[in-house]
Amino acid sequence: MTDTREREEYQSFTLNKERIATQCVCCGSQYLKSSPAVLMPFVAHRTFDWAPVVIDESWGLATIKSGNAYSICKSLYCNDCGFLFLDIRFSDSELSNLYRDYRGKEYNSLRESYEPGYTKRNDNLNAGIGYIEDIEKFLQPYLNFPITILDWGGDTGKNTPFKNNNEAFDIYDISNKDVLAGARRVSKKEAQSKKYKLIVCSNVLEHVPYPSDLLTDITKAMNNKSVLYIEVPLENVVLNNKSDLHALKKHWHEHINFYSEKSLRLLAQNVGLEVIDLKRLQATAGGQSGYLFQVACRLKSN
Repeated sequence: MTDTREREEYQSFTLNKERIATQCVCCGSQYLKSSPAVLMPFVAHRTFDWAPVVIDESWGLATIKSGNAYSICKSLYCNDCGFLFLDIRFSDSELSNLYRDYRGKEYNSLRESYEPGYTKRNDNLNAGIGYIEDIEKFLQPYLNFPITILDWGGDTGKNTPFKNNNEAFDIYDISNKDVLAGARRVSKKEAQSKKYKLIVCSNVLEHVPYPSDLLTDITKAMNNKSVLYIEVPLENVVLNNKSDLHALKKHWHEHINFYSEKSLRLLAQNVGLEVIDLKRLQATAGGQSGYLFQVACRLKSN
């Protein structure tokens, strides 16, 4: 475990878009701690076409021990905002590789080969979440109905709040799945040409290399009457531990960003958003119970 940089003040910052991060992507701090970890073989194979190998005597490597070889990486922890993240920051093309045909036949087949039992879990995930009423209850005090909705990364729209109580229901998503009746798939350009009363960004920010870029894109579809709903997992390693999170996180999968409350608030602040409410919710999804952050934001007033 090593500190990667000396602590620096970061009132405002320029985020360097690097292959291997040297800054916190939420607050810009360079006061990071790191620890060795592995990139899970499904993600490495799907993203980079790197399959694990078995090194044996036939390789003829005099100074390398025999055994299984997996893709190595680092767990980084920001001492300033409590953000825990994978050091590798994927490119757009690599994200496309990973999420192409997301949870489709090809995706599920490869993942099942590495993670037996995934297909059954995926069936549970496809059934939808059971806490939409909790989301609606959280958001209702900040909305004036009827509303227009944009679900950014909303898949088919099955988990979108207020999907049956709106004037318009648009979905922007990199997948090409058919959307629910009553919803309409839009391009990013089309979404940003409008202003929506509610924008949903649920379980997206844990997957992306530079969440500030995504949130900046979303703000282009907002005005001073818009509410942005952000939802991300409160991962167990963050929930249950107060220190040395980097040393405890030994593997990385699709979730490459593990948020703390402080990191979420600073991330929102740095893209011109004001947090108007933030809560923890215990919920069940895909047959598994866990905690998540619910965040309601507006554009900062001038």
